[in-house]
Amino acid sequence: MRLSRSQVDRLGERLRGGNISDDDLRLLDAYRQSFAEPYAEVLAVLRDELGLAPTGRLAKSTKSIVEKLERETARLSQMQDIAGCRVITADVEEQDRTIQAIHARFGDVTVVDRRARPSSGYRAVHMIVAIEPHRVEIQVRTALQQLWAELSETLADRFGIAVKYGGGDDVVRELLGATSESVAEIEAIDAALADPDLSPAALARYPKLAARVTGLRAERQLHIDQARALFTRAIANFSAPDP
Repeated sequence: MRLSRSQVDRLGERLRGGNISDDDLRLLDAYRQSFAEPYAEVLAVLRDELGLAPTGRLAKSTKSIVEKLERETARLSQMQDIAGCRVITADVEEQDRTIQAIHARFGDVTVVDRRARPSSGYRAVHMIVAIEPHRVEIQVRTALQQLWAELSETLADRFGIAVKYGGGDDVVRELLGATSESVAEIEAIDAALADPDLSPAALARYPKLAARVTGLRAERQLHIDQARALFTRAIANFSAPDP
């Protein structure tokens, strides 16, 4: 079943209003399934041509779609993450290379960079690939950005989805804000260390600078180890049931 844009948007309005019939659920399922081919095409390119290891899901759940329609004003046909996948990179330098490779391969890509301007602490780069008439989202996250997102999801499960969007308990928001800033500080060191002027060949001429860079690398690794321990402990604690 192929739905027109107007049919999709009318369906979205019914879903937003909470008036959901069995027929509407069947229409929504048909709409989601229409993303199967473009989604498979994107995955094949990422895996077979670019050598990446994407994970993801073909279709956003009914619950997630309805919650997003209730939370935002965009129409259902404008929702860009009905089908999506995720690519995790080791650090910011690899993240930037991955973004460039995806952009070069697909061409018609909208890039939403949430690193400089995080959304309620959320940092990542979203790439929306156009395979007409559909859009497939590729989230590109560093390992630390992924850990933060897992913490955010865990806290949302425990304290309510509002914490992912700037709401909820003050203490929870402060925890997410502080840990997000920690990720930003570590990845700022990543960006500095990726400077071509700090290559081994360049540093060989400047022993004092080389020593400082070695110190920065050690500092970066210490911060990463501490951040991972903090995230892992927090996720475990908030995932555990109350005594």
